[in-house]
Amino acid sequence: MQRAFRICALVMLLVSSLFAGSARPSVDSKIEALLTQMTLEEKVGQLVQYSAGEATGPASGSVRLRDLIARGQIGSLLNVTGAAETNALQRIAMTRSRLKIPLLFGLDVIHGYHTIFPVPLGMASTWDPQLVNQASRVAAQEASAEGIRWTFSPMVDIARDARWGRMVEGAGEDPYLGQIMAAAYVRGYQGSRLSNHDSLAACAKHMAGYGAAEGGRDYNAADVSERTLRQIYLPPFHAAVDSGAATVMSAFNPLNGVPASANARMLNEILRHEWGFRGFVVSDWDAIAELMAQGVVNDPATAARKAILAGVDMDMQSGLYARFLAGLVRSGKIPEPVLNEAVRRVLRIKFALNLFANPYVPEVKSAAQPRLEPSQDELARTVAERSLVLLRNEEFHGAPLLPITQVARTIALVGPLADSAADMLGSWPGKGDAASVVTLKSALSQRMQQSGGQLLYAKGTDIDSTSDDGFREALDVAQRSDLVIIALGESAASMTGEAASRAHLDLPGNQQKFLETMVAVGKPVVLILFTGRPLALPWAASHVSAMVEAWYPGMQAGPALVRTLFGDVNFSGKLPVTVPRAVGQEPLYYNPPKTGRPAGDADLSHPPRNSAEKYVSRYIDEPNSPLFPFGFGLSYSRFAYSAIQVSRSSSSARALNRGATAIRVSATVTNQGARAGKEVVELYVGQRGTSVNLPRKELKGFKVVSLAPGASQRVEFKVGREELAFWNIEMRHLVEPAQVTVWIAPDSVKGPSAQFTITK
Repeated sequence: MQRAFRICALVMLLVSSLFAGSARPSVDSKIEALLTQMTLEEKVGQLVQYSAGEATGPASGSVRLRDLIARGQIGSLLNVTGAAETNALQRIAMTRSRLKIPLLFGLDVIHGYHTIFPVPLGMASTWDPQLVNQASRVAAQEASAEGIRWTFSPMVDIARDARWGRMVEGAGEDPYLGQIMAAAYVRGYQGSRLSNHDSLAACAKHMAGYGAAEGGRDYNAADVSERTLRQIYLPPFHAAVDSGAATVMSAFNPLNGVPASANARMLNEILRHEWGFRGFVVSDWDAIAELMAQGVVNDPATAARKAILAGVDMDMQSGLYARFLAGLVRSGKIPEPVLNEAVRRVLRIKFALNLFANPYVPEVKSAAQPRLEPSQDELARTVAERSLVLLRNEEFHGAPLLPITQVARTIALVGPLADSAADMLGSWPGKGDAASVVTLKSALSQRMQQSGGQLLYAKGTDIDSTSDDGFREALDVAQRSDLVIIALGESAASMTGEAASRAHLDLPGNQQKFLETMVAVGKPVVLILFTGRPLALPWAASHVSAMVEAWYPGMQAGPALVRTLFGDVNFSGKLPVTVPRAVGQEPLYYNPPKTGRPAGDADLSHPPRNSAEKYVSRYIDEPNSPLFPFGFGLSYSRFAYSAIQVSRSSSSARALNRGATAIRVSATVTNQGARAGKEVVELYVGQRGTSVNLPRKELKGFKVVSLAPGASQRVEFKVGREELAFWNIEMRHLVEPAQVTVWIAPDSVKGPSAQFTITK
């Protein structure tokens, strides 16, 4: 219990430092003084957000923004960018409105503002929270310099179904990895304290269960048991709150029959009362109005009433709060203290951001695009390099195809994504400029010129084309080359992200046919995949010598890929998601609950076919196992894992629940290759004999180690209450007596194991 109290104290200290002076009595008294002066309309205004720029959803009509700002009837604007623009609107609030309450400007700063980093799924592939923290800090510095003080990030939804387009915006399928990444984003955006001029208020979204949308179809309903919700979907939100996230966004979807915008249990009971969240909740775009379509209200006034009573403080874009809240308070249908508390939450964040004292930002009088600092450029490249996942690297003429050697004097580069700058930016690219992107073609051309080699390029086909007209030119350059690099994948703008769910997980258009045509030439082939989700490509996995999952690597895509393909940098990325063999396996994830009729080793490895036994949990036409498992990623090095050592053979559940010393488990990792490399060492824990059915194994820790050729390092993890507790049959989060298996492993299917016992 003492350890739990220490953790709680540290969390409260962190949160209080992030919010700086927002909780001081002087600030509280200022807020109360403002409340006593505010009319109902001005109070409601603080809870109203409109878009003043490019829409991120279906527009809901135009409003006279400047007049509303002057009357104090808007609290926040989104999609306004640039210091001149934000200052101009802020000046109206600070000089013409009666109470001089500053506006809060928000934007979807998802993986960079001007400096665009890999998409979040790519950043999760680094398994390096420090890199994510650094990238988020750069985004905060760039956005805040132009008046943006609030980002609608991080998206912490767990995504177990690759059909869901918004998988690209998160950290993948695992709650532990999701927690680590959520905390890293929040700390990066918010810095040491929100009052610093270069901090952004983070927004953990979308609460809750949005990633569990039925059929992987965006905005669809989710039906999730209480235990699964607590064990899988809520932990990243809790981690974001514990890290001091200033705001939370409620989701679009109904969860277990209750739309997120009217879910008081999620927003009031769990978020505020259980977790102690002190920031404010914003709806998603027009989501309060969607309560009518979801069938829980029959008119817009009731939608507004249900939303604010459920704990949604700010209405993004629908305008329903602006239209109805004041009247609902006057009629007694909404108690005024409920309205006042929502206003307090919003004002508290504005004070925490120091907007009352410093509402404006310096303006740079230049029409030119902001120039990247060399350090930011280098960081973008480093993060991109670490995000690349080597899926396959088979031998060609007696040696692994990658890294590329001097033997490949002539390289053919083909495919629709080889020179597509806009696609490299990925979905939600902030203010990223395609003109600043270095494509694979550009970087590879420069590399070949420097080495005296030759690059032959042909696009071959478009992303979703059905025409074979470009095949001939691509065939010609392939036949004249020593090596073929093929860049295939999805359109970042139309095939990934919001409203981009896919029923098929193969290559779009005629790209599969194009790939097979290129492979038939007989030259060694490197396939680079630019995607926002894992694709089911079993043919490629058995016919292509080398495969790289690049996701969308950002503005330094080309240099990152070229340096890694040529061996200047070693691959170190690991998959944050499971790659399916077929779309029919979805939703597919590494940690499902155990079944009473497992299909033998098919759940654990890569057999060519499931067991012939009929009455087991299997497909009759496809193996259960994934094409590539969660946590998987190859390297130019070879890492060996020793047997696991366990510090003691048993501990008691009672002692662990009281904060007893954790059991230490360790293994030695050795680089048996000829190159230095980084290895993500992963800890998995499985328990048997518990009151509820748990997964066979769950990720509970990881460490990144850097090893020179021949070097070894002992890697140790602690397995205590935090790693062993779960929501038991009584819905209590406790450690129970169990037989525990631990793995220290390179991915979720391999690695040595050891056991210990948890007694009563």
